[in-house]
Amino acid sequence: MRPSKRDELIQKAFETFYKYGFHATGMDLLAAETGISKTSMYKHFRTKEDLILAVLRFRDESFRNWIVRWVEEVAKTPKEQLIAMFDALGEWFAQPGFSSCMFIKASGEYPNVNDPIHAQSAEHKRLLFAYVQSLAKKAGASDPDTLARQLMLLKEGAIVTAHLGHCADPAGDAKEVARKLIDQAIPD
Repeated sequence: MRPSKRDELIQKAFETFYKYGFHATGMDLLAAETGISKTSMYKHFRTKEDLILAVLRFRDESFRNWIVRWVEEVAKTPKEQLIAMFDALGEWFAQPGFSSCMFIKASGEYPNVNDPIHAQSAEHKRLLFAYVQSLAKKAGASDPDTLARQLMLLKEGAIVTAHLGHCADPAGDAKEVARKLIDQAIPD
């Protein structure tokens, strides 16, 4: 099924915002990069901020679906899935055009916690935390909340490190630490 014009705009705007950032991407650049006129854009979204929110919702859904499917395909137990999350990150970091996390970038460009764009970014991270927390519970972690927080810190740190290029394998380094935390929190 062919995507609607609105969905096509969201997908193309995602690529443009991911490449250039939110503030640096004006409506003229969006029109040039997406091939969709500003008039058409404004038919679907009242403001650039409304389009950004739609792009963030699209990215949230696509990223969470991807990572859940990825870890479930390569790891069978919840404990193995917690570790496999870092392998998924390594695959993401190796993709051509990897440019960090759209939600980290959005919250940096819209730092006011009451801004809807910042709030949408925080919601993405909350939903990922809930997923990791549910895996930790299913795996029998002694304190699933703490383990989930620790793993999320490793995940976020690996993303930033991959973007900055500080080391050759940030996902692998984070995985080594994660494995120790997981083994400590989930005895065999």
